[in-house]
Amino acid sequence: MNLFDSAPRALFLSTQPELIERQLAGEPLMLATAGALRDDISTDEISPLPAMVHFDAALGAHAHTGLQCGGRRPIARGGLQRAGVQVLVAGKRYGKGSSREHSPVAEMAAGVRLVVAESFERIYRQNADNLGLITSTDVGLLERALHGQPVSLDEWLHGRDELAAAIVRAGGLLRYGQQHLQGLQAAAPQAEPGPRTLFDKIIDRHTLGAPLAVGEGGFVRADWRFIHEYYTGMAAHLLSQVFGPDVRLHEPASILAFEDHLSYVHLSPAHVSGGLVGSVRTLSTAHRAFVQRHGLRHHGYLQNLQAGDAGNTGSQGISHALMAEAHALPGQVVVGTDSHTPHAGALGCVAFGVGTTDMANAFVTGAVRFTRPAVLRVQVNGRLPLGVSAKDLVLHLLALPELRSGAGVGRVFEFGGQAVRSLGIDERCTLTNMTAELGGFTGLVEPDDKTVAYLRERRGMGLELQPWMRSDEGAGYERVIEVEANTLSPMVARPGDPGLGLPLAKLAEPVPIDIAYGGSCTAGKREDFDQYHAVLAWGHAQGLRVPPQVRLYLQFGTVAVRDYCRSQGYLDTFEAVGATLLEPACGACANCGPGASEHAAEVTVSAINRNFPGRSGPGQVWLASPATVAASALAGRLMGFEDLSKTR
Repeated sequence: MNLFDSAPRALFLSTQPELIERQLAGEPLMLATAGALRDDISTDEISPLPAMVHFDAALGAHAHTGLQCGGRRPIARGGLQRAGVQVLVAGKRYGKGSSREHSPVAEMAAGVRLVVAESFERIYRQNADNLGLITSTDVGLLERALHGQPVSLDEWLHGRDELAAAIVRAGGLLRYGQQHLQGLQAAAPQAEPGPRTLFDKIIDRHTLGAPLAVGEGGFVRADWRFIHEYYTGMAAHLLSQVFGPDVRLHEPASILAFEDHLSYVHLSPAHVSGGLVGSVRTLSTAHRAFVQRHGLRHHGYLQNLQAGDAGNTGSQGISHALMAEAHALPGQVVVGTDSHTPHAGALGCVAFGVGTTDMANAFVTGAVRFTRPAVLRVQVNGRLPLGVSAKDLVLHLLALPELRSGAGVGRVFEFGGQAVRSLGIDERCTLTNMTAELGGFTGLVEPDDKTVAYLRERRGMGLELQPWMRSDEGAGYERVIEVEANTLSPMVARPGDPGLGLPLAKLAEPVPIDIAYGGSCTAGKREDFDQYHAVLAWGHAQGLRVPPQVRLYLQFGTVAVRDYCRSQGYLDTFEAVGATLLEPACGACANCGPGASEHAAEVTVSAINRNFPGRSGPGQVWLASPATVAASALAGRLMGFEDLSKTR
């Protein structure tokens, strides 16, 4: 069966905005005339914030309206639909960033049937498969199709793993699951010859059916499945389409639901100015209806907002932060509808993000789609210097040429070495959380005495680690990345991409700031607030305050973190230096609350995990550690604590 009856209409996503505009106006291009194509197109660009209030065909009008090329956004609302675009063509690492399935849903709703790119991010491509959107890296087939030559579906799927191809042929994952996943069971653990990694041991205990080789697709059983309000309405919609209104969920006691993204939209510059607050409430309404219908355990808002309510609010906590604080355990498999689900891997579990269709399928079958990845190890030797944190380490990793070029895409990152063992669990969570930015499948750290102490302190539980919960000596890794911890220094990442990192000391000129933001899952933990406080308490003792032209926001990741800060006496210090304190929520990190910029000229220094264009408002976002964010807030420009202390 040929995919297209005639030569399809293609849109080459060029680095030159005028070329995109000419194509949308009707001028056809071919590979030879398309010029350089955009790399690193993120899901924030494919389905920007205004799109996220929809979860159905209305998404089509928003497809690629956030795409930035040459400082412009050349695709207007409804642009792909009006031009009749059937094929999108791009460069490397297409679909970076958030796991939002809104992106391929928007592309399909706009009429796109095929995306061709040099390489794809794992979650985006899996989401596309699950919906039946075809993806390919074969430009030779594209050339044939654009010249009107027949290319069959089997040719487009050549080289894909058998499961991915079968799902696309079935018309998507829910229909495939309906046909093939009833009654699958996990095999009993068996001793394998030779040393193995911790990841391999956990996955082999959870794989449904026969064991999987690296690169082979199958399904695993998850100990926890969780979803948040951006995706629950879409999941309910998809389930209703395939199974009808009386769908039954598999083991609902192991499903968790979170409202963590949208509790501050009434104070979000983007939502208020865009008139989106009312539409966002429909997402919460759909979420709560699904939770109530199926009796799910729910972590929700601290207060129930009504339209027009301008009070301070928040949620019980950010989903993946709460998974580490309250639910996940060593040796488990955890899946969630968020790209930062690997956060909980710091406890020694396998935690990874999936799209909405994946989660909907897992809700009804208990089975989670999984393609077995290779494992690489990040060996951090020695000890981190004083003032250098896990955030500085991960920004260093992101800037390494081999990882910038995609060596970590789809891989498991096992973090180890003396420097990692010396870190507390909160700091380890920073490493595993930002596996998403490294392009990895997940990240994890072997559990140890610190893990046991964390679970005793945070949950009051006694846990004895089992002997198998470690990687064996001599375990095989695809590659080992060695870092000498004593060579590291405070880092920042330039606006536009978390991989644009450089040592803070190498900034060529001063960078004045307008906003300093400390919070998010990555930087809203107890140990992060210890760092904020250490710097700000020093500043307060020196008579310093946040200067009038700077706004400092500190947002807790969970209620337990807020209560910890209160018990430690931190809140008085934060208020004394002029910080605005915010209840737990994803907030400005997801462009969903105070702390996001309002104008393109504004400059933010932020402890969040990603700074893709438009991610936290229209301004420029520099990424930094909690200590650097606090020091910069006091200085009024990008500055590390060591340099700040030399000014007094």
